[in-house]
Amino acid sequence: MKTIATLATVVMLLIAIPQDSSAGNPVSLADGEYGFLTGYGISHIGFGATQHQVQTWDAIARAGFFMSGELGQGHWYQGRHETVFELPYHMAVDHGGRSMVGFYVLGHWRFTGLESMAPYVFAGGGPVYVDLGLPTMGTKLCFSYQGGTGLQYFLDSSKALDLQYRYHHISNAGTAEPNEPLNSSKILMGISVFY
Repeated sequence: MKTIATLATVVMLLIAIPQDSSAGNPVSLADGEYGFLTGYGISHIGFGATQHQVQTWDAIARAGFFMSGELGQGHWYQGRHETVFELPYHMAVDHGGRSMVGFYVLGHWRFTGLESMAPYVFAGGGPVYVDLGLPTMGTKLCFSYQGGTGLQYFLDSSKALDLQYRYHHISNAGTAEPNEPLNSSKILMGISVFY
């Protein structure tokens, strides 16, 4: 509960900071972005077939490319489609520092109707190499699907702070037995640079 209160306070402070109104919304005109996210994740025992708690420190390098111009101008859903490629590193802090690395492709919808921030939703996935030492996962080559929502707060015409919630699923997709999934929540923060 303390973490949620802290995150809510940070978001409120970011919204209250004065913004140069001439800066505009960088997402509206950018060709793409690159950035970095870091944060905390925890699996949910009993959610689906998840039997083990795994807590992670996450570090994610990312690059995105806008695939459309601004669509739906003047409507609540005004925004742009973006494809984001991620190279994640997940270190299991409660499993002796064992790790997971992968490659994710995510589809984002960036809402562009606000001047000082851009909310977004996303979904996607990709392969993950899992070295957690859990025999219930069946194999080290696994797959992930995920989805979530986030908010980018613009610092200037090319940079934004990023706050994100992500539901994150990892399993071996039925390629081996047993096949215990890890169903997790992640809270991530970072920075993005638009070009």
